[in-house]
Amino acid sequence: MIAALFGLASALSWGTGDFAGGLASRKLGAYKAVMMGYAIGLGFLLIALPFIDEPFPDIHTILWSSVAGIAGAIGLLFFFEAMRLGRISIAAPLSALIGAIIPVVVGSFIEGIPQPIVFLAFGLALIAVALISIEKDEGENKRNAHLYLPILAGTAFGLYFVFMNEASEDLVIGPLITARSSGMLSIAAYLLFKRESFRIESGSWHLLTINGFFDVGGNLFYILAAQAGRLDISAVLSSLFPGMTVFLAWLILKERLQSSQWIGILLALISIILIATA
Repeated sequence: MIAALFGLASALSWGTGDFAGGLASRKLGAYKAVMMGYAIGLGFLLIALPFIDEPFPDIHTILWSSVAGIAGAIGLLFFFEAMRLGRISIAAPLSALIGAIIPVVVGSFIEGIPQPIVFLAFGLALIAVALISIEKDEGENKRNAHLYLPILAGTAFGLYFVFMNEASEDLVIGPLITARSSGMLSIAAYLLFKRESFRIESGSWHLLTINGFFDVGGNLFYILAAQAGRLDISAVLSSLFPGMTVFLAWLILKERLQSSQWIGILLALISIILIATA
């Protein structure tokens, strides 16, 4: 029960942060939005550090959390780019669906094969991907033009779940600080190599702050969920974040979807719930 509550809290927090980050990426571009969101989130962690009694992470933790941070940053780059170019309510469930499958597969090797209901969930997931992918042409937009972005994002998210689970068996804050530092520095190095400007336009800081705060919250609750339960269950419950993201896109942006896409989103969420309850 504790793991489930932490997992759902992670989903709500991640969904809110991703919505704000997606809006920020439309103003700044994905690279600067992810880098600054990581930097702000790192600031929140450093403020909390003096109040946390935790030993310094060992080499094993540092290596795995560093790789996790890079994977998470890559996933957010693809994810924010997908939300910048297309519909938030399409990018969120599709990336979450792909991201949920990878920890289930890895967890079956580490913690045993999941129950048969998971196979039903995979069938629903495939149908969901097909339904979500169907979209009528609108102006110059090409059908399914950007669906590869949330698929790549979901793959990176799934790897992040696995790597961070390995890094945070006993610690919480240390792995988070290391992961966010590695992700932020890797993007900063890329921007320096490309000689891109680090300037942040006014009117974006509130979105970046919301993204940084709630993204840290999502990561924190995911680690606590994974420590309290199975890797696959924790990752899948955390992958329910599209529910919050889609709700905010409908509430604030007034995004409208075709009926087939609503069915696909519903099936994607059902498949995630089935995997989580298996």
